[in-house]
Amino acid sequence: MTDHKRLSLVFVLLLLGAGWGLTMPLTKIAVSTGYKHFGLLFWQLAIGVAVMSAMAIPLGLRLPFGAAQMRVYLVIALIGSVLPNTASYQAAVHLPSGVMSILLSMIPIWAFPIALMLALDRFELRRFAGLIAGLAAVLLIVLPGSQMAGAIPVFWVVVGLISGLFYAFEGNYVARWGTAGLGPIQVLWGASLVGMVIALPLALLSGQWIDPRPPYGAPEIAQVLGSVTHVLVYAGYVWLVGQAGPVFAVQVSFLVTLFGVFWARIILAEAYPPAVWIALGLMLVGMYLVQPRKAQVDTPDTIGDTAR
Repeated sequence: MTDHKRLSLVFVLLLLGAGWGLTMPLTKIAVSTGYKHFGLLFWQLAIGVAVMSAMAIPLGLRLPFGAAQMRVYLVIALIGSVLPNTASYQAAVHLPSGVMSILLSMIPIWAFPIALMLALDRFELRRFAGLIAGLAAVLLIVLPGSQMAGAIPVFWVVVGLISGLFYAFEGNYVARWGTAGLGPIQVLWGASLVGMVIALPLALLSGQWIDPRPPYGAPEIAQVLGSVTHVLVYAGYVWLVGQAGPVFAVQVSFLVTLFGVFWARIILAEAYPPAVWIALGLMLVGMYLVQPRKAQVDTPDTIGDTAR
C-alpha cells in the first residue's frame, strides 16, 4: 500500500468517526422540543430506507424476501433499531449528549460477556479487564459522591446502557446465527424497512406521529441530517473494510466516542467536570482491551455493533 493510499484511508476513517459521532448531538437536538421516540424512530427508519434505496437500486442490489431472510430482517430490526433506538431517544431527553456517547461506547465491552454466554468466545483476562474498566467509567459518572451525582439521572443512565446491550447482542446474534447469505448493506436495508413497518403503527397509535410538512426547524433538520449521516457512514464503513480490512476499520469505534464528546462540546456547548473526562479515558482503555485478536475480527455484519 502506498503512503498516499494509506493517508487517504486514515482520512476516511477520521471522516467516518466524525460523522458517526455527530449523530448523537443531532439526536439531542431532535428531542429538544418534545418529539417522542416512536415518531422519531419511524422517520429515522423511513429516511434511511429512502437513502439506501436510492443508493442500492442503481447498483443492482436487491432484497431477497425468503423465510430465512425475513427472520434476519425482523430480528435485526427489533434488537438493532426498534428497541435500542426507542431507549436511546428517551434517554437523550434526560442525559447530556457527551455522556450518551460515553455510555454507547459500552457496546463492544458488553459484547464480550454476551459472546462468552453464547459460547462464541473464550475468557481472556485482558478483555475482562476491559469490561471492568468500562463499568468503572459508568460508576464514576453515577455513583453517589461523584461530581456528576444528582446532575445525571441514574435511571436514564441505566436506560442508555440497556440500549447498548441490545446493540451488543445484535453483533453476537449475527455471529451465532448468521445473516442467511445477506450482505451488510442488505441487512441494514431490509431491517430498516421492516423496522419502519413496525414503527408506523406504534407512532400512530401512541399519538407520537410527527407531521412531515413544513415549516422545518432545528429538530426536523437534525433528524433528517442524522438519519442520512448514519446511512452514509455505514456504507463508508463497509467500503473501508473492503479497502483496508476489518482490523483497521474497527478503530472507528474510538473516534466515534471522541468525536461524540467533541461535537457535543462544540454544537451544544456542553461542559463536564473532571470525572466525566476520567470516565471517557477509562472507557477508551476498556474499548482497547476488549478488542478481539486480529484473527477473530470479521467483516461488519450488523448495524449497531460498531457505533451509533
